[in-house]
Amino acid sequence: MRLPGVYRPQTDTLLLALAMRREGIGPGTDLLDLCTGTGALALHAARLGARVTAVDISRRAVASARLNTVLARLPVTVRRGDLLRALPGRTFDAVVSNPPYVPAPGLTLPRYGPGRSWDAGPDGRMILDRICDDAFAALRPGGLLLLVQSGLSRPEETLGRLAAAGLDACVTDRVTIPFGPVTRGRAAWLRDRGLLRDRLEREELVVIRGRKE
Repeated sequence: MRLPGVYRPQTDTLLLALAMRREGIGPGTDLLDLCTGTGALALHAARLGARVTAVDISRRAVASARLNTVLARLPVTVRRGDLLRALPGRTFDAVVSNPPYVPAPGLTLPRYGPGRSWDAGPDGRMILDRICDDAFAALRPGGLLLLVQSGLSRPEETLGRLAAAGLDACVTDRVTIPFGPVTRGRAAWLRDRGLLRDRLEREELVVIRGRKE
């Protein structure tokens, strides 16, 4: 179930779900799902046996995720808040996130409307950078970070920031997909900014894995 304006699970959601299973998320894993949206990844983790907390800043997303946990009869705790500020001092065995990562005109994040689910500033990194900088403190020793993003928002920058924060980071999955309606509508702007170097309307999605040793 998804209220209007809440992100519909798509290819990026599936990539993270597959990565979570491959990484052994399961019983005994204390997991945080940041930018949970409908709660799809949180519910997937709960089905794998993890203890799950889900966070989103959108009231509609929180309502959707709570409704879906009730319908699925799964014990997921859903909180409204701004990323890790919603859970000060908490640490987890794993943090997963499918955050907004689409480059967008404007220097501020939208506060309303569907664009809130994907718009992330001129370089697509306004949320990604915060997650990278805060992930180390949110993870327990040996903890795992899994996040998904577009190649348009510079995965190499994510790897560098995670390494600088103290995590061992790498790209584990890549898939190329056709542009969706939002990215297709911004193709000319993306080319003007140098974020899109060819005329092919496709983008690469990547899953990035970080480990706290």
